[in-house]
Amino acid sequence: MLRHLVFDVNETLLNVAALDPLFERLFGDASARVEWFLTLEEGWMTATIVERFQPFAKLAQAALVMVGQRRGIDVSEAQCEELVEGMKRLPAHPDVRPALEQLRGAGFHLAALSNGSLQALRQQLESAGLGDSFDAILSVEETQRYKPAPEPYRMVAERNGIVQEQMMMVAAHAWDITGAAAAGCRTAFIARPGKVLNPAGSQPDIQGNDLQDFARQLLAWRER
Repeated sequence: MLRHLVFDVNETLLNVAALDPLFERLFGDASARVEWFLTLEEGWMTATIVERFQPFAKLAQAALVMVGQRRGIDVSEAQCEELVEGMKRLPAHPDVRPALEQLRGAGFHLAALSNGSLQALRQQLESAGLGDSFDAILSVEETQRYKPAPEPYRMVAERNGIVQEQMMMVAAHAWDITGAAAAGCRTAFIARPGKVLNPAGSQPDIQGNDLQDFARQLLAWRER
């Protein structure tokens, strides 16, 4: 029986759009935040493919500098640090805490799995009021491989003494859904604003508009 739920953090649980004022100030364009996150994703996927792991914060800062270079704007070291500190203070989406409480009350084991460092992840969850919401808080830095590589998903299963088929990865990213499915996990996609599934990629077992919608569907699905 499915009892283990694993949640992606940035964008899935935490609202990265809270960084928009920083990007508006730096570039005069809040939408540069989307460009930055896509550049960051490219950075960690490249690091994994070439097997040269680099810390998440370093990749996040490098991505910010790259956005500036594309726009002809010099990004300072202080501005890079401001970004990293801002990520530690992201708020949770309003649907997150009630959904986690409902799922935990229904007997599910909840884990958070982030591409960020473990130290930063703990700070993020505490700042967002979610520090007590999880039975396990895990980072890919333990495997030195970023999601969607299979190692992080396998690590979570091994930590819990289960096989991947007994856990469900919950994420707002198509690449996370595809990676988790390829590793043998069940999956659930959360359709946060601007997030869509890849029609050429793996399709999830459940698709929710937000975490509360996902929780309702999961509980109904479990009763079948």
